Amino acid sequence: MFAINYKELSWWYWFVTVCLLTTGVAGYTAGFLWAIGITAFQLVHFAIRKRSITAFPVQVRFWYLVLLLIALPVPMQIIYWVPTIGTWAQEIFGYCAMARLVSLFPWNRSEPLSLALVMKTFFSRPVRGSIKQDPATMGR
Repeated sequence: MFAINYKELSWWYWFVTVCLLTTGVAGYTAGFLWAIGITAFQLVHFAIRKRSITAFPVQVRFWYLVLLLIALPVPMQIIYWVPTIGTWAQEIFGYCAMARLVSLFPWNRSEPLSLALVMKTFFSRPVRGSIKQDPATMGR
């Protein structure tokens, strides 16, 4: 049920990020800027680590960073609740909505986009590692 994986560096990156986002939504708006900074840092780190800017973990971090940047203007900051709640879900339960969304992009899937695929992608149980790793086991 719980997927707290404190032995993984990526877990710590996300943990620090979600703590910063939590301080941001609690009223300390500098937390948003720090979260953007750590996300940009981990994006670069994973691009170097994976030796590819198109690797799936890099794509997830890129789109997560885009979401954080879209939410940065004050009138848009209500959006920060989405990655805050979603990242807590990732950290505690291993459910990453952003990874699931990114897995549906045309260059990341081999089957046609359909309602069934979307439902299977978003409503399957969390998997250890990347959701792209073994789509045949999704939902088990």
